[in-house]
Amino acid sequence: MTFVSKSRITAIGTYVPEGILTNKDLEKMVETSDEWIVQRTGIQKRHITNEHEFTSHLCIRAVEKLRDTYNKTLDDVDLILVATTTPDYSFPSVACRIQEHFGMAATGAVDLNATCAGFSYALHFANGLITAGLHKKVLVVAGETMSKITDYTDRSTCILFGDGAGAVLVERDDADSAGSFEAVVMGTQGSGGISVYRSGLSETMNGLPLEGRGRIVQNGQEVFKWAVRTVTAGIEELLGQADLSREEIDWFIPHSANLRMIESICEKANIPLGKTLQSVQLMGNTSSASIPLALQAGIDAGQLKTGDRLLIYGFGSGLTHAGLIVRWGVPAI
Repeated sequence: MTFVSKSRITAIGTYVPEGILTNKDLEKMVETSDEWIVQRTGIQKRHITNEHEFTSHLCIRAVEKLRDTYNKTLDDVDLILVATTTPDYSFPSVACRIQEHFGMAATGAVDLNATCAGFSYALHFANGLITAGLHKKVLVVAGETMSKITDYTDRSTCILFGDGAGAVLVERDDADSAGSFEAVVMGTQGSGGISVYRSGLSETMNGLPLEGRGRIVQNGQEVFKWAVRTVTAGIEELLGQADLSREEIDWFIPHSANLRMIESICEKANIPLGKTLQSVQLMGNTSSASIPLALQAGIDAGQLKTGDRLLIYGFGSGLTHAGLIVRWGVPAI
């Protein structure tokens, strides 16, 4: 497979709300303990929105950070792609709210929902549209307010989720014939949709009654097994496509669902945990936002450098997944 790319990631910005929910706080809400949560998930705390904050607010703050940190203009953005499963409204979209806030008059705006794989999907779409010559400057945003759809009486799920947003700018790059994007793999196992869901207009799936009343319901063991098996196989496919060895990957950035899941994937895929960037310990599972938050954490720690080769992998409800190998194009500040 010949992979052609004419785009590059040129800027990043992230935001998490000020509110914090610690494991000690959760001890007062459900039958759990800090030790139990850390042992099973690695999570120490998560950031939580207040009653007046919604996904569009977090996304706008992330885009503002991108613009101000890298001195980027947004007037010439010609498409906004927002990955989210927790939009403020069914419609208008979060992308439309971002367009309104920044006054980008001549841009398309659309939300996409691939749950925790949403950021990876949006990056792939942005690269494809730019490489095809249809767009030149795409704003990719991932934002979630998972706390608003979490059942805080269910100790198996309420310990996991947090809120946050991240944004990257993907721009046309004709100077480098290879571009930044080097390989992609994606797939779906729709039969596993019953393993993690949030009910909506329909109260049944394949004839089975749904629970949760609009809150997250998850069979954690089934999702864990599927993710480890699927991501491990996907990593092999990505490396084969790009004709790369593991040693040529600088950083592995999986969806930060659960630290134990990340450890298991790294073990099965033979990737050192020390070459992995994650955001789950201090931010919880932020669904589609977890990968850009992990990228920002790598920048802040002085780990992620311009030119590094990244293996990004999102996976989640659907069950759906998407992985990419990308050269990091964001300049150092």
